[in-house]
Amino acid sequence: MRTYTVLRDLTAASTGEPYGGGESRDASDLGSVGLRVDVERLDRSDVRSLGRDPAVRAIAPVMPTMLVHPVDEPEDPTTPQATRTAWGVSAVGADRSSRTGAGVVVAVLDTGIDASHPAFTGVELTQADFSGSGNGDKKGHGTHCAGTVFGREVDGTRIGVAPGVTRALIGKVLGDDGAGDSEMIFRGLQWALDNHAQVISMSLGFDFPGLVRDLVGQGWPADLATSVALETYRANLRMFDALMAVVRGREPFGGGCVLVAAAGNESRRTVDPDYEIAVSIPAAADGVVSVGALGETSGGLQVAPFSNTFPQVSGPGVKVLSARPGGDLTTLSGTSMATPHVAGVAALWWEELAESNMPLSARVTLAKLLATATTDGLAAGVEPADRGLGLVQAP
Repeated sequence: MRTYTVLRDLTAASTGEPYGGGESRDASDLGSVGLRVDVERLDRSDVRSLGRDPAVRAIAPVMPTMLVHPVDEPEDPTTPQATRTAWGVSAVGADRSSRTGAGVVVAVLDTGIDASHPAFTGVELTQADFSGSGNGDKKGHGTHCAGTVFGREVDGTRIGVAPGVTRALIGKVLGDDGAGDSEMIFRGLQWALDNHAQVISMSLGFDFPGLVRDLVGQGWPADLATSVALETYRANLRMFDALMAVVRGREPFGGGCVLVAAAGNESRRTVDPDYEIAVSIPAAADGVVSVGALGETSGGLQVAPFSNTFPQVSGPGVKVLSARPGGDLTTLSGTSMATPHVAGVAALWWEELAESNMPLSARVTLAKLLATATTDGLAAGVEPADRGLGLVQAP
């Protein structure tokens, strides 16, 4: 017996007809996209049986997840508060945009948030804990990411790309130690979608090596542990793909949602230029915007040595200034820090489309986000495989 997450598309099988089969459900039971994530203990025969249920879109074993840990960088000799605008905000053009993200609902799925931080004054924060450790942010990771998406000025310093956002959904899908599992993420995603998130930011990853280590530590042979971990990883990728397919199918009825995820920090280009790791789940899932990290150099913006390869777009991810629990500001580096820049710019494009005559949907927002990414200002020799389409730009 193993623990599985089961993704059900209840609108596909629910009916009130006497010969239609299935169980009739009220619309309020289905959520805004008609999805339900269940967690069940199953054996192989159960999995096969469930696979024949037309309401079941995907089944995947629960696997460990973790935040995309920030990368240590040398301390900046200048005090962070000395700048009036965080460099990442300027790099994506948010400080020159007439849009602020007003009216857009943003979700941050991470380690929670310090709701009392002055960066979030005036924001209606709806919190939900899926980790079992309670609301709040003892790690600081979620607070920093949220600050970059929609943080207000702190002591005169601008840190947020979309500071006009007035409603944010904060899903705590990682515990106070920064670890979690796939069940937490899928339940958090369902919650965010049910609450009409238009942009979702995820600076986290599925821990394939960690699952192998856990199984080997339990006495499994290394080849069997690797095989089971690979099967589990593949099933969770398919779970994400199935979820995104359902979300896209519901887009004509509610506008949809842009999901943004960190590419990961496992590359080691300072050790060897060819030591490059590819993006993983959720950034590798179909329809999720994967984000690489850029840093400032004297020759222009360069791909961070830790940034995983094959992202779709890039964002500022080195020495990013944002909120720290307790009310202060701090700088962190990682694709975790690049991702909320892209989520913030997506919120600006949502607002831009809402104020224009163009169709308002996730698909159009995503098209704008990708089409306006630029390679201007990048250092010579930066490869497309490392930076994707380029640095996202605000409208």
